[in-house]
Amino acid sequence: MTNRQILQAMSGLMAGMFVAILAGTVVSNALPTIIADLGASQSSYTWVVTAELLAMTATVPLWGKLSDLFNKKLLLQLSLGMFVVGSLLAGFSHGVGLLIFSRVVQGVGAGGLTALAQVVMASIIPPRRLGKYAGIFGAVFAVGTVAGPLVGGVLVDTSWLGWRWCFFIGVPFALLAIALLQRTLHLPTVKREVRIDFLGAFLIVAGVCALLVWVSLAGNQFDWASWQTAALTGGGVVLLAAAVFVEARTAEPVIPLNIFRNRTVTLTTVASLLVGVAMFGGTVFLSQYFQISLGKSPTVAGLMSLPMILGLLVSSTVAGQIISRTGKWKRYLVAGAVIMSVGLGLLSTIGADTSFALLSLFMAILGIGVGMLMQNLVLAAQNDVPAAELGAATSVLSFFRSMGGTIGTSVLGAVLANRVASETAKGLREAGITPTGGGSGDGGGSVPDMSTLPAPLRTVVEHAYGVATADLFLFATPCALLALLTVVFLKEKPLKTSSGMERLAEEAAAEAAGPVEALVELPRQRTGDAPVPAPAPGDQDPTEQRA
Repeated sequence: MTNRQILQAMSGLMAGMFVAILAGTVVSNALPTIIADLGASQSSYTWVVTAELLAMTATVPLWGKLSDLFNKKLLLQLSLGMFVVGSLLAGFSHGVGLLIFSRVVQGVGAGGLTALAQVVMASIIPPRRLGKYAGIFGAVFAVGTVAGPLVGGVLVDTSWLGWRWCFFIGVPFALLAIALLQRTLHLPTVKREVRIDFLGAFLIVAGVCALLVWVSLAGNQFDWASWQTAALTGGGVVLLAAAVFVEARTAEPVIPLNIFRNRTVTLTTVASLLVGVAMFGGTVFLSQYFQISLGKSPTVAGLMSLPMILGLLVSSTVAGQIISRTGKWKRYLVAGAVIMSVGLGLLSTIGADTSFALLSLFMAILGIGVGMLMQNLVLAAQNDVPAAELGAATSVLSFFRSMGGTIGTSVLGAVLANRVASETAKGLREAGITPTGGGSGDGGGSVPDMSTLPAPLRTVVEHAYGVATADLFLFATPCALLALLTVVFLKEKPLKTSSGMERLAEEAAAEAAGPVEALVELPRQRTGDAPVPAPAPGDQDPTEQRA
């Protein structure tokens, strides 16, 4: 495909990715207002974020496997349709229960977009050229991440619109993406007999959900050492063990276990999990910190995330261009992991009195590290697997990165709630005020509306959220260091110069030629026969003598 054809085919993909990014970021600055308006708790705040990540995490492997079996364009359009349904449900929600359910539907659609967009890119673009186009996706990611919080803040601050439009605004973009995909993306459908591993898919989804629900609720709704913990962890482990048993024996597994024999896939999978914990778990609560601890409006909070996004945009674009030109990728993974660790460590020193200049520097460093690391992990794995397993390998990486994000959000959300509760109670005692049960930061208490708090109490809450947010980044830093240790052991291999579709055709041709080659070699494969010599010029062919 020419560059023009690739860019035309990517237009729908970029619109779809923009929708998925917008869904996650447009509500970030609106969530404090949404939760306060619905009268929900801090644990509900975490669940609104976790529900989408949970659904996306659990369904990514299934979408990836389906992409190896069915038409990728149709699957992309289906995932966008589910996203539209979830967005409409969320916009019309009048209770936190329906809002969380709608986020689940959105998450299923986002899981398809997350897995399929990267699979389609690998199918039409050779790994050696992929870095250049990954930079374009990095730009889309940056624009969506910057525009989302800013648009969300403006919608919340505009009285005649309100937070419901944070969900409605993505619908026209999703419909546009469906139309663009229909017009520009043309991929052949491989006709072959397939068997979908429904049992394996169910066991994987059920096992992952059980463990993630436990991580989300333990320490808040029930004690870490309780019968609920035993039931959820025991059930999750049994379900996942059964999934491994089924996947090892089925003809078309959702997650082919043999791909983990590939060292590159295994190491990039572990690194993706750790990056998910460090990145998503640490940054998802930044907007809450901006609004509650620093006292900024939703619109200003959206603008405050610009340094991190600009760092991500510049590093992903520049690194992608250099990788396409030189073919070397490992050095950028290592550098990205080092810079991300430094950024998280610096952010663990923030508080309610941190200046915006210093905060911007810390966020920019984190963004540069993430931009060099995240997309190139996928590139390294896609480069080292057969074309027939591109979907499975890509979805496995996306699955573990999303699972890391879900685990990080859930665990660090519980840490935040408990830390805020203890710091608030401590601050009230120091101010001579007796705390009444269920303080502002309690895991079960409401997220405070700062505009209604008296000045002394507002100062206590601002300090509590500043200390708690710094602790989140302190907990995330070791995960980034472990990711660095993992990428150091990756073996750099030359980037392939043929696309996934071309490699698939080559592999299919080689497989078709296999029986013919075996037939030609048949005479020398008989038991006890010596190798048949090549006939000399003018001699009779030895195979004819045998006949």
